[in-house]
Amino acid sequence: MHPKNEKMVVWQEMIEDEVSCEIPLGDYGVFQFTVLKEKNSENVHVVLRKESQIPEPILVRIHSSCVTGDIFHSKRCDCHQQLHYSLKKISESGGILIYLSQEGRGIGLFNKIKAYVLQDQGYDTLEANEKLGLPIDMRSFEFAARILQRYKINHIRLLTNNPDKVRDLKKYGIEHVEPVPTPAFCNENNLFYLQTKAKKLKHTINF
Repeated sequence: MHPKNEKMVVWQEMIEDEVSCEIPLGDYGVFQFTVLKEKNSENVHVVLRKESQIPEPILVRIHSSCVTGDIFHSKRCDCHQQLHYSLKKISESGGILIYLSQEGRGIGLFNKIKAYVLQDQGYDTLEANEKLGLPIDMRSFEFAARILQRYKINHIRLLTNNPDKVRDLKKYGIEHVEPVPTPAFCNENNLFYLQTKAKKLKHTINF
């Protein structure tokens, strides 16, 4: 079987259904808003697309859901700023934002708040997960790779400071991934969190 056909079979096996409509997003203009149902799970993911002004490499952001940051603008992380920075950049040049249901690096909202309690006692974000008997990072970016393959995209500029995203996308068949660093959105509440990500997870955060 031709490699491209193999990739097509894989994304079709992982995506159960999808539905799309146009949604105007404040200052960012109109996006094509697609919700995809993942097979063999209860997960649904969101894809926001805006027609790119350049054919390749398309600008992409893969963003894991963060209720506390994205919705309530918590200052304990930089998720809200990362999300809106990415939407602004994509609104200017076109591209895709893939919003994955992977709260708290995959441990879920309940465990994330339990980890916050431990962080308040002095543990860093990785140590708190370990204290709870949870993996440091449960996320997989395979579904994001399958979404890109579903849209026949194989060459991207990826808005990220996380080397694991780049490795995962390449592992699952996205051949050309050019990381585009995002700013460090620091404040007095998230500085230790960001320093931990830079030191222990090797995120390329320029303070």
